[in-house]
Formats: sequence, structure tokens, C-alpha cells
Amino acid sequence: MFRISSSLWERIHHYASFPQTGVSLQQMVLFGQNPSQGTLLRGSQFLLEELPVRLAHRVKELDQLPHNLSDMPSINKVKNWYAQSFEELIHFPPIRLPAHIRAALLAPPADPVSLPESFPNPSLHYQYYSDDYGTPQTGLGIVSTPKNGKSANGNANGNNQKMRIPMERRYYANMSHVKEWPPEVREYNRSFTQTLESIKKRHDPTVTTVAQGVLEWKRSRNARNINLDVQHWLDRFYMSRIGIRFLIGQHIALNTLQPHPDYVGIICTRANVHDIVQEAIENARFVCEEHYSMFKGPPVQLICPKDLHFAYVPGHLSHICFELLKNSLRAVVERFGPESDAYPAIRVVVVEGKEDITIKISDEGGGIARSAIPLIWTYMYTTMEGQNIDQDFTDSDFKAPMAGFGYGLPLSRLYARYFGGDLRLISMDGFGTDVYIHLNRLSSSREPLP
Repeated sequence: MFRISSSLWERIHHYASFPQTGVSLQQMVLFGQNPSQGTLLRGSQFLLEELPVRLAHRVKELDQLPHNLSDMPSINKVKNWYAQSFEELIHFPPIRLPAHIRAALLAPPADPVSLPESFPNPSLHYQYYSDDYGTPQTGLGIVSTPKNGKSANGNANGNNQKMRIPMERRYYANMSHVKEWPPEVREYNRSFTQTLESIKKRHDPTVTTVAQGVLEWKRSRNARNINLDVQHWLDRFYMSRIGIRFLIGQHIALNTLQPHPDYVGIICTRANVHDIVQEAIENARFVCEEHYSMFKGPPVQLICPKDLHFAYVPGHLSHICFELLKNSLRAVVERFGPESDAYPAIRVVVVEGKEDITIKISDEGGGIARSAIPLIWTYMYTTMEGQNIDQDFTDSDFKAPMAGFGYGLPLSRLYARYFGGDLRLISMDGFGTDVYIHLNRLSSSREPLP
């Protein structure tokens, strides 16, 4: 059983005093194109510096949660996972390089190529989503990275955090002048990738385990709904998890996958929106038909240019569309009944604008009462009866048959916001619901780091 020692706590608090560094899709694509072993080494060094900072912020926060939430067994389990991963990373053995290779890594690039500028994520406007749920109540009282990572004077961090060298100078290096890399570099990259794979596997059940912890807390207090400050913490925690897993998944893919003309790691530079949405439609209809034992579920009409491409992580978009389509299909079937001979079609319209690609999913499933709209974005809120998560968790995410445990909508919105998009819902009570997925087609937004 892993325990956090006092000396490890000191290291955690030290690392948590540094701000986190956000990256954009554009920067990740430029960095990862045709990577040499030297480029991958720079990526490894960046993650060895960045991941402990992000993990330390989360461990510190998990230890200081309000309303005795930190005392729940499942929350403690997650805190120990994060601390164990933190310890493995800070004790990862450094690489020993020949002098000429070390000099090449440290030398400024011969040409002025640098990473493109990234811009603050629009979702930071939401004060970490406080105005998504109405009037904010008392905050967590937790020190974490401020919204824009800067104080009013623009050069120091809020919360008295230490300054860090800009990401562009740490992460990007033009290695084309080095023709041959010594075997130590390849071995170091392989060993670090294995460490990341074991860390990623350890954290697979995080979403469900935290959900279990919140359920334990609700039961201990006989609470019907979760507090607003707990809601805000879950938003920040899950957004941070998306970011950590993206960085780890991207690095593992760059080191292990064969080069592909349309992919840089897990990022598809020419993601075909039509194909991704069509696959999500087929998957959601299949799940719907299985759940209700139907021969044929409600029809879904897709209106989308077949040649619409942009740089994105297909897994993120697929997850968002699948969750929203499941909701629409369920609403239509519940309204008209599983035995109905004909259902109104669900319409999916995709449009490309100057800044965004917008996907609208419209159903005639009866809509949502106006008083319930704020509740749909809260965790643990579901209209599906009889769902329980009090089981042994191993899944990396919720895989409930039709409706889950009240995590589909809020998590989908976090995935949309992660790269500068958003998710909006407009309901007509008594008729149906329109959901808008906004995706930043410019790929220039930094991660919204909590």
C-alpha cells in the first residue's frame, strides 16, 4: 500500500508552487512532425518537468477538499495514485549524454523557427465554470494556478508562484543538424515511454473512482445533490485529467506508432468530421437498439460536407458526439415508446465558420424543463432510474448502456472546451432539444489549466 512520506509531501508542495504550462494543438503538431530521437528526448524532458507540476497541483488539491471530501476512501486512493506517479517521475534516472550531444541540445537553433503563438482558452472566461451553474457560493480555498497564469502586472503569477522558462524555449528544438543519435538516447526514450504507459494504466479508473468517492461523501452526509464548490472542483480536476492524459498519450504515440501522413501522435491533422460523426451515429444507434431490444432505432440524418477536415483528436470528438447522440436517441425512444412504428428523425448539421466548426444535434424527445437546465451540467445528475455505480471499477471511463451516472454531458463539455471549443444546450420544453458543439478550427487555444 503506497503512503505519502513527509519528505515526498515537501517535494509535492515545492512542485505545486510552480505554474503549469499550457500547450495548443498547433504547437503539438509542429513539434511532433517527423520526430527524431533528439526531438523525442526534448519531449521526454519537457514531460519530466511538466507532469510532476501538474500532478503536484492535483495531489495538493485532493488533500484540501472541503466538507471532509478528502477523507473518503476512494478520494484517498486517487490521491495516492497521483502521488505515486509524481514520485516515479521525479526519481526517473537522468540521461548521461556525450558532451557534443549535450551541447547540440542546449545550443540555440540555427534558424529562427519557433512554435506558433498560442492564445488563452476562451473557456477560461467562465471563471472555471462558476457561471455555468448560477451564483457561485463560497470557494474551495485551494491554491491552484490562476485562470490566466498571470497577475495584474502580467509577468508574475498570482498565488506567489515561481516563474518558469517559457514553454517555447524548453519544448521546441530544431535537431536537424544532428545526423546520428547515440544508443543511450533511444534507450532513454524507450524507458521513459514504458514509465508513462504504466502511469497511464494506473490512472485508467480515475473518473469512476472519484465518482465513487463523491457517492461515498453524499451517502455520509445524506446529501441529495453535490455542493457547488464540489462541482467546480470536479470540473477542474477532470479538465486537468484530460490534459495529463493527452500529453502522456501523445508522447507514447510519437514513440510507438508508425509514422502516418495524416497523424502526429494521436492528433489527426486532417480529421474528417463527416466520418467521425457518422461512426458515432452508428455506435449510438447500436447501443440504443441493444438497450431497448429494438429492431430499428430512431433515424439520424447527417448533413455535413464529406470533405470537411481540420486538426483535432478524433477520440475526443467521437466521445462528445457519441454521448450527445445517446441522450437524443434515449429522449426520443422514451417519449414515443420502444414499440413505436415511426420516430421523428434526429438531425445532425455540421457547418464550418471562420473560427469554429459547429455541430448541431436536434431531437424531438420532449425537451427539458427550464428549471432542470442548470442541473444537467452537474455531476451525478441523471434522468435514468436505477443506475448505480457502487461496483468494482476498472473501466477508464463510464461505459453505461444508454444513460450513465450523470457524467456524459459535463464531461463532454470539458472535452469540447479543452481545445478552445464549447458545448451549449437549448431546450424547448414539450418538443425537443438542440445541442451545439463548437470546435476551434484554428487549433490555437492553449489548454485551460486549472
